Amino acid sequence: MKPFTPMAVGVAAALLTSNAFANIQNAGFETWNGNQPSSWTTIDSGISVSQSTSIVYEQAASAKIIVDTGSQSSTDFRQTIDVQAGQQIDIATWVYHTEGSVAARLYVDGYHNYSDHTLTGQWQKLSYTYTPGTTGQIEVGLRFYDKAGFDGSEVVYIDNFTPAAGGGEEPGTCSSNAGNLTLTTDNYGAETSWSITDGSGSTVASGAGYASNSTTQESQCLANGDYTFTISDEYGDGICCNYGNGSYELSFGSATAASGGQFGSAESTNFTLGSGGGSQGGYYDSAQGKTGYALKTALHDIIKNHSSQSYSSIWNFYISYGLDTYDEKDSSIYDIYSENANGSDPYTYAGGSDQCGTYQSEGDCYNREHTFPKSWFGGAISPMNTDIHHVFASDGYVNGRRSSYPFGKVGSATYTSANGSKLGSAISGLGYSGTVFEPIDTFKGDMARAYFYMATRYENQIAGWENSNSSSDAALNGTSGQVFEPWFIAMLLQWHEQDPVSQFEIDRNEAAQGFQGNRNPFIDNPQWAGDIWGN
Repeated sequence: MKPFTPMAVGVAAALLTSNAFANIQNAGFETWNGNQPSSWTTIDSGISVSQSTSIVYEQAASAKIIVDTGSQSSTDFRQTIDVQAGQQIDIATWVYHTEGSVAARLYVDGYHNYSDHTLTGQWQKLSYTYTPGTTGQIEVGLRFYDKAGFDGSEVVYIDNFTPAAGGGEEPGTCSSNAGNLTLTTDNYGAETSWSITDGSGSTVASGAGYASNSTTQESQCLANGDYTFTISDEYGDGICCNYGNGSYELSFGSATAASGGQFGSAESTNFTLGSGGGSQGGYYDSAQGKTGYALKTALHDIIKNHSSQSYSSIWNFYISYGLDTYDEKDSSIYDIYSENANGSDPYTYAGGSDQCGTYQSEGDCYNREHTFPKSWFGGAISPMNTDIHHVFASDGYVNGRRSSYPFGKVGSATYTSANGSKLGSAISGLGYSGTVFEPIDTFKGDMARAYFYMATRYENQIAGWENSNSSSDAALNGTSGQVFEPWFIAMLLQWHEQDPVSQFEIDRNEAAQGFQGNRNPFIDNPQWAGDIWGN
């Protein structure tokens, strides 16, 4: 086991609730005296603090913290509040990581939970429930600890502490869905972290930095809606049962939303609170009754404007949601270019540690494959470049051999990967005679549905991508309706029919909604591909 060895870097901030007690002053960082946020009384020389109006969780401003030292003793940023004995305090704050190389830790009369440092480019909620033993004053705040890759300077934004002075629910109350997470750690508690994301992908609760062989109960208060609970283990062996007997249970009333203990690097469970029909609910209501390109346009209006994520966050998506729990079930990376659904994989990759990097041959590392080649839409351009619905984990070398060639059926192969993917001249009768790349049958339907998604999500742009290069010209026809050349449509529809939606796609689609806030309609409703392109 790799021990948790933080290099300290600190900042403070927190929240509490009550009328006369446990109120945070200037909790939203709206009031400043120069670079000094009003009411925050301890700001040491190891950090610089300034007002930000560009990255804000709520209202007009947030606090931009630049951590520029590894000395824990010189990075405090705190406030003193009044507390009342026995009065439970629900503490929370919102944190925004930019690089993912430091983790924020709550300070509430002591050090408590960590943020999930791997969630970059988005706000996440960091919370803790505290019950004072005596009436008096305590300090609250944040502290930062380095993770792999910390280069001595990193920016983190903080905002919206609750309860703020003049607002917040009474302690211990919840006006929506009250729940409880009971977490028992194994021998390496610091390796365990968890998060709850809502239907738009925002993190609404999270925790990390736990003591070993201990049981923690953390209250939750969530509005009606769809959520995903994800628990992660940094070492990749879950929390039971090789090194202790850890477990977790998230419940709301008498209903258990998620529970377990035996998993690999991560385990995710979707659940719905209040009324609604699961993760789809009424998501596609506005598309009902439509066919043809009118249906595609209606779907475009539903899935457009998703939340574009950072390119580096895709690595974390693979670690959390892209593991093999389907074939070998060994929690290795589920690589579309090395996975063998009918036998042993030729090689496997561990999430995080085996990512590219450089490669010389198959089996060296895995990377991020734009199954819809990024050269077709102009390169590293958002949101296409990071749209998880078409960016899959794949062997780096095979990805390089595929290049930007269109998918197709290979007649004469010039290269065959270890799992049977092929590169070569198109088969006679395909309708195209150039070089194509053919994935194995297990993933042909996955690729087809990814292309149907791209044609729909980017309906307002894709007509201009045809002439990007010879490969895009071979597959695209320069229109926003049909989008594809006839030979390519016929092949995609065939792959779509012959390789139906798998559990891997269903699970990935759910996770994608949590990650970036939209879904692939052709996984949820496979018949729509024929309704749009079947004629």
